[in-house]
Amino acid sequence: MKRFYKQAAPGECAGGWQVMLDGRGVKTAAGAAQVVPTRLLCEALAAEWAAQGEEIVPSSFQLRDLADYAIDVVGSAREAAIATILRFAETDTLCYRAEPDEALHARQMEVWEPLVTSAELRWDIHFTRISGVIHQPQPVATLERLKAVLAAKDDFTLAALQTLASLSASLIVALAAIEPGADAAALWQVSELEEAWQAELWGRDAEAEARSAGRLAIFAAAMRFVQLTA
Repeated sequence: MKRFYKQAAPGECAGGWQVMLDGRGVKTAAGAAQVVPTRLLCEALAAEWAAQGEEIVPSSFQLRDLADYAIDVVGSAREAAIATILRFAETDTLCYRAEPDEALHARQMEVWEPLVTSAELRWDIHFTRISGVIHQPQPVATLERLKAVLAAKDDFTLAALQTLASLSASLIVALAAIEPGADAAALWQVSELEEAWQAELWGRDAEAEARSAGRLAIFAAAMRFVQLTA
């Protein structure tokens, strides 16, 4: 698509802030006014529009996509959105370990266990650790507590959590990622532990590393999105 505007700037409006393209407010993919809660987020969204060249590149709108999801999807169906995110706790990658006598298990204990334990202490819950890939349910009380944690988040944070949990296959990682001072690269390494292990054994693949770098960029953008809404 050709660029159809000259200026992109943040504008204050009823209920928050909205990017203005030559004075016209940006809408979401579903056609709603894209009103966001903070000027900082609006400025960042405007910067995405301003950075476009003669041709608009849709994949470069990482923050806009998150804002659209928050408004169009979470805002219209919060309970369903929370249920979707909660599924990543039911099958959290950090709870599925190699067999105890395998070398990978020791690495998982070193890298994953501190995050799992920290989450348990913070929310007074317990996660079932599983050796192997056969699904085992997490305690009902744990899922109910985490559902309450998610329900207390605003729509924009939930949108970011959906992306973070989907990329890392872990609600534990996602919740850690929205904490102040969280390190995107370090948390991404946590979620990529098994891939890194395979690379150590069999060698690195340039295409796989490029895909991982692209996913890390989206992961970091989701973390930034939360910071900008605070």
